[in-house]
Amino acid sequence: MTDMKKLILVALIFPLFITSCRKKDVPPVYTTDEMARDQLYDIMNQYYLWYNLMPVVTKDDYKTPYSLLDAMMYKTLDRWSFVETYDQYQAQMTGTFVGHGISMGLDASNQVRIAMIYKNSDLYSKGVRRGWIIKTLNGTALAPIFINNDGTAYSNLIGPSTAGITNTFVFQTPAGKDSTIASTKSSFITNPVLVADTLHLSSGIAGHIVLDQFFPPADVELDTAFAFFKRSNVTSLIVDLRYNGGGMLDLCATMASYIAGASYANTTFVGLAYNNKNTDQNTLFKFTAVANPVSVSKIVFINTRGTASASEDLINGLKPIFNSNIVCLGDTTNGKPVGMNGFPYSTSYVFWPICFKVVNSNGNGDFYTGIPPAKLVADDITHDFSDRSESNLKEAIYYLEHGTLSSKGEYIFRRSVLFSEKPDRMNNAFLFNRQH
Repeated sequence: MTDMKKLILVALIFPLFITSCRKKDVPPVYTTDEMARDQLYDIMNQYYLWYNLMPVVTKDDYKTPYSLLDAMMYKTLDRWSFVETYDQYQAQMTGTFVGHGISMGLDASNQVRIAMIYKNSDLYSKGVRRGWIIKTLNGTALAPIFINNDGTAYSNLIGPSTAGITNTFVFQTPAGKDSTIASTKSSFITNPVLVADTLHLSSGIAGHIVLDQFFPPADVELDTAFAFFKRSNVTSLIVDLRYNGGGMLDLCATMASYIAGASYANTTFVGLAYNNKNTDQNTLFKFTAVANPVSVSKIVFINTRGTASASEDLINGLKPIFNSNIVCLGDTTNGKPVGMNGFPYSTSYVFWPICFKVVNSNGNGDFYTGIPPAKLVADDITHDFSDRSESNLKEAIYYLEHGTLSSKGEYIFRRSVLFSEKPDRMNNAFLFNRQH
């Protein structure tokens, strides 16, 4: 594999494809969607990781790149390749979000609660926090929708991701009182680092970070968080990735560098392996020298089925360093040991086909069934992330203080229904941007 010297944050692959004109007196007129479809067809045949396992299709049978991609995907393994508009891509790369800035989940008592909320959201400014019960939305009870896992009803009720749409929530506050709050969807910058604090334990000081995604402005927020951890002399870390669907590999490698410490700079973090048509693009990502590396002996990762891609690679890439001193709690992760390259079509689309697989420095990857936890612990949305009564944080603290997990059967495991305003592409995307 060749060593990549520098990542350009928003650089994309711009392959040059020339579509041959038919020899006719009057050239055929192609729509933008048809031209985009033709470019995607060429990309899939050249760069798709499983190009030799794709279904055989006739591209002219499909009118858009969306329908063509769906037809060409090797669905035995591929759950992630996608097409998005160029505007969606631009918003994602700047951390721009349109909505209320929340995710909602169903607790063990069949009550709907706030599972996650961004600090720049309108509801956060009005005092709403993780764990608050949501009784109704626009006069409709939410619990039956979540109990039936009815994503269509949820989407119709909360409305599209359009600034200016107002919804009325009836919350039950932690004090047990009802609170009616009207909130208007708006565009704002997200805070990928949801929490960065320390826990003073009998075993020492633990850094505790909850990371929502590896997209900007995570680079700035991670530097601030680890500068705080370094000043605090943390000796262990609790890394909460329960809602982290992935993101940019260079940001993932940066976080890994903070955790691995200065002595591992310039050693291999993960390697990328392309198909046999593109082995010249095989790349090593290395730990880098960062301003605020920490020195920790143990790491606890908190995961769910929503923990995907770059989040899983962070865990897998650190395993050769920490070995048995890495412990995972929560649920089995998503199982996405592969990644995408971004291919823009003009300013209309960006195509994200799976192009490479990811392995750690020991050559280990292929975790398509996910990374299992040492102990199943349900996502406890009845408590905020830093509440020591929250089930996962409580178990993480127990492990750090005792060196073992608590007794089996202490928790009843249940995988909760979770609806998020984040688009699916943000929940599953593992974006690797490079310049040819």
